[in-house]
Amino acid sequence: MCLHDGGPVQTRKPRKGDVLEVRLERLGARGESVGRTGELVLRTRDAPPGASVRVQVVRRRRNAVDARVLEVLEPGPHQVPARCAHFGTCGGCARQDLAYRAQLDELGRLLGERIAPLVDADTRVDPVLGMDEPWHYRNKMDFTFGNRRWVESHEPEDVARDFALGLHVRGRFEKVLDVGACDIAFREATPILATARRLAREQDLSAWDVREHAGLLRHLVLRKGERTGEILAFLVTSPGAGEAVAAYARALVAAHPELTTLVHGESARLATVATASSSRVLHGGGVIHEELLGLRFAISPESFFQTNTVQAEVLATLVRDAAAVRPGAVVYDLYCGGGALSLTVAAALEGAAAPRIVGFELVEEAVEDARVNARANGIDNARFVPGDLAATLGETARRAARLDPPEACIVDPPRAGMHASVVAALAELAPSRLVHVSCNQETAVRDLGLLRENGYRLRRVQPIDLLPHTPHLECVFTLERSP
Repeated sequence: MCLHDGGPVQTRKPRKGDVLEVRLERLGARGESVGRTGELVLRTRDAPPGASVRVQVVRRRRNAVDARVLEVLEPGPHQVPARCAHFGTCGGCARQDLAYRAQLDELGRLLGERIAPLVDADTRVDPVLGMDEPWHYRNKMDFTFGNRRWVESHEPEDVARDFALGLHVRGRFEKVLDVGACDIAFREATPILATARRLAREQDLSAWDVREHAGLLRHLVLRKGERTGEILAFLVTSPGAGEAVAAYARALVAAHPELTTLVHGESARLATVATASSSRVLHGGGVIHEELLGLRFAISPESFFQTNTVQAEVLATLVRDAAAVRPGAVVYDLYCGGGALSLTVAAALEGAAAPRIVGFELVEEAVEDARVNARANGIDNARFVPGDLAATLGETARRAARLDPPEACIVDPPRAGMHASVVAALAELAPSRLVHVSCNQETAVRDLGLLRENGYRLRRVQPIDLLPHTPHLECVFTLERSP
């Protein structure tokens, strides 16, 4: 039903400002709730699936309507109170107001719809593996300093608006939400965040202005080794003011002796990303350590490591088991990063039975991390090849075809998926088994379709929830080459 100025509107399409009543039916691909009004799809982030709501149209785009909720007429059957006071404003979580089991069911349904064209009669599609405790799971948080604070509706009108330390407001790149507590971050992050904010104000250190490109403090990245308890702080600032930053760091470490190390990075880039062109260690050794399935990994401020340690162990176990490596087999790991999956497989068997692992990675720093991690764990049956994957894999494929081709390949591409030349090189290598790991279902479906054209069939799909309360889903796709 469409209402406008208190009366019914007939069959015309909704316009901006129209008021509608609709039942939200399902979760959308970006974490929004989706319903229908006539022939149009209606999307809103203000209530969970299952709820009946009165909404106002914000915009119409082709066959879809975006709306904001004015009133919840009837809550959904799986609706729960959001745990975080910032939910709805912060862009970190999409659906804290939907029971966790229902979130997993909705994510599994979305996945099933996307991969349906690739599923054969004998393809095994498993339910989403969730967490027993889907809170405080993140071992890394990137907090932003900003001089344009977003004022929430419950805050007083006269609250200071020129300084914030927290997370970006959903849909507003220039506004920073002053986060009081984060229920998905590791538990020590919130008190460290509060102290970092207080000290910055006390020492009169300016926050970054994203429009004017001015200010000192830019990012505070906090990382924790869940298995070791070590905590790293990475403070990113504009260049200069080295002594002021050092004094700030000393005060932060003095207040939080649980900080194992603190690294200061400087960046003159305009982009609001927590990277540095130069860095110096102000406290500790500059790295922390994490353990994964008995292996120990060094983590530097900017190195990649899965942000959910508990689920990363589940993921690594699934990949290792899906690879089904036989004694002495050769295994390639494409887009290997710091080598977490490579080394997990390399350590699966010992002695003469140990598989030989070859990891490929574009980022040379990640390759060096992988080599360091291999040495630290006493693994000598893994080597790592730096360079553009399309070139290095193709060259290796031509040599391997004559010498020692891989029995299995692990493929864990970036969100953009695999380049067509990488798919061609895989087809030339012709491993009997492929384990494709993806956090982007859209590009994964494209890649899997290309692999299908090259003789591979999807045998098993295992989704894993690495980021509870968000629409993101990690998937392990196991493929076998057709005879």
